[in-house]
Amino acid sequence: MKNYNLIIFGISAAIVASVSYALMPSESEKERIIEVLEATTPATNTIASLDKTKILPEIPANNLHTEHYPVQAGDSLSGIFRKLKLSFTDLYHITHAKPHGRDFAKILPGKTLEIKTDKDGNLEQLIYPRNILETLIATRSKEGFAVELISKDIEARISSAQAIISSSLYVDGKKAGLPDRLIMQLADIFAWDVDFALNLRPGDQFTVLYKTLYVDDKEIMTGDIIAAEFVNRGKTYTAVMFEDEDGKTNYYTPDGRSMRKAFLRTPVDFARISSRFNLRRKHPVLNKIRAHKGVDYAAKTGTPVKTTGDGKVTFRGHKGGYGRVVIVQHGQHYSTLYAHLSKYKSGLRKGDQVKQGEVIGYVGKSGLATGPHLHYEFRIDGAHRNPLTVKLPHHKPINKYLMAEFKRQTSPLLAQLEQTKKTLLAKNGN
Repeated sequence: MKNYNLIIFGISAAIVASVSYALMPSESEKERIIEVLEATTPATNTIASLDKTKILPEIPANNLHTEHYPVQAGDSLSGIFRKLKLSFTDLYHITHAKPHGRDFAKILPGKTLEIKTDKDGNLEQLIYPRNILETLIATRSKEGFAVELISKDIEARISSAQAIISSSLYVDGKKAGLPDRLIMQLADIFAWDVDFALNLRPGDQFTVLYKTLYVDDKEIMTGDIIAAEFVNRGKTYTAVMFEDEDGKTNYYTPDGRSMRKAFLRTPVDFARISSRFNLRRKHPVLNKIRAHKGVDYAAKTGTPVKTTGDGKVTFRGHKGGYGRVVIVQHGQHYSTLYAHLSKYKSGLRKGDQVKQGEVIGYVGKSGLATGPHLHYEFRIDGAHRNPLTVKLPHHKPINKYLMAEFKRQTSPLLAQLEQTKKTLLAKNGN
């Protein structure tokens, strides 16, 4: 069930106020909003869509001449000033006005400058729509020019969703009203603890708090998950977003341990286990006992394969019955192998550094394979370990000096998550 209420019934105003930090749109969310708006809004390269009476600094309107200049490829602000015979002293004052003056040097083709001059041709105001949300405005002042960056407000509201698994994370997530992006984000958050290919069971459940972003009181898109709980086979996993002093966000357990481990549990999203780690398995092609030192994930040809940890590609090529193979070395002790690929990621080479979750190839049936699947191996100091049960090393927890701030930010979110879970379960009669 999906719920768009900012204030969940039973949650005090104090809690709502204290989680307001989580409602600040991140830079990535802001960039996605701009992409969505510019893709869906009728083309406009002026600020006509904004209420100028509210955003523009007041200047005397008498005898002002307004000119609109379409920025062309190769144009620079100095070139435009030269072409329009505007003062280079004014240009200097504009581009050196803090903190936004230098942004005028980043004008792009396809945009339109709005130029206001007095009866003597002196520049009074320069307006540049940087994007559909932001407008740069330079206005003459006693000291030269004042430059402001005017932005439309982005309002973020807390939304929630809850589901009990009866089919799959994707199907039940869609029924709960979650968009594809958030279903994938939910899977990514818990990917180190829940094997969605093997261990998901009917009756498992999740509760999610996430941002819904609005501009001009109109819902534009969903933001990121800010807190979530996943119950898998009776074990409860809880994750909460935390923004550190550098503005970086990540997900942690309530006691400050990173949800991220050094390795993902599975290299293929939503695949099916077709063969487990088994040192006495009969090979399906050779029809004789041969140790199966990895796990096979059945999936459609072309399904992306992700490296499960940061590392260096030490092998890319054919390797006997394994077909197309990529091997990644993770530090001194760990390595992983990905076999039977249909193809490699374009441009991937031996020696490349890869990041956890980065696509390195695609499922196939090269080598000795009866059908499309990924054969995945996990090794410690060269010895094969069962990828499904091997204990994975953790990333570092929250630094001690950040723990007080971590608790301040996350405790209200966790309280709201708990209250939301109870409210939605009661509403659904569970």
